[in-house]
Amino acid sequence: THQRHILRGLAASLIVEERIRTSEAKAKRLRPYADKLVTLGKTDTLHARRQALDDIKDSDVIHKLFAEIAPRYADRNGGYTRILKLGPRKGDAAPMAIIEFVEGEAEVRSAEEEANKRRVLRRRRKDDEEKPAKAAKASKPKAAEPEEEDEEQEAPAAPKAKPAPKAKAKAEDTSSAENVEPEASEETGGEAKAGDE
Repeated sequence: THQRHILRGLAASLIVEERIRTSEAKAKRLRPYADKLVTLGKTDTLHARRQALDDIKDSDVIHKLFAEIAPRYADRNGGYTRILKLGPRKGDAAPMAIIEFVEGEAEVRSAEEEANKRRVLRRRRKDDEEKPAKAAKASKPKAAEPEEEDEEQEAPAAPKAKPAPKAKAKAEDTSSAENVEPEASEETGGEAKAGDE
């Protein structure tokens, strides 16, 4: 059922656009399916329309098939579509293809146009990839300067931290001052001992 739904969607897109880009395997599966629909469209009867609607649920697509596409091939007995192979897809390297309706002789330019289009898209991708890199390079020196300023600002902050131990030392001095009295008594006692000697 999933494959049928995929074929129906691809066939509807092919009828509307008359040329789609998909994987080579899907294009090969779609070709006989689309040819069958065009054959139904050539016999413009109510029964044929209902059979086509059974496959593709969109009535606008079916109208285009019966009114525009099928009359082109009134003198042709089959082979309404053709597959043009493209290179592998970037990412998973799946072989890609274009499937389109045949309109008279095969256009040699279509594959060349597709190649040119792919070149343009590659250039755009490279430009898009280079823009963030250039922006990153341009922003790095700016980012480095504020970091240096931050380090300079942090350097004066370090001496401010030094007085805090002095405060602790003062606190220790006051606590030692409390302890001074017994020491003084000991010292006086020590002086007395020194005087005795």
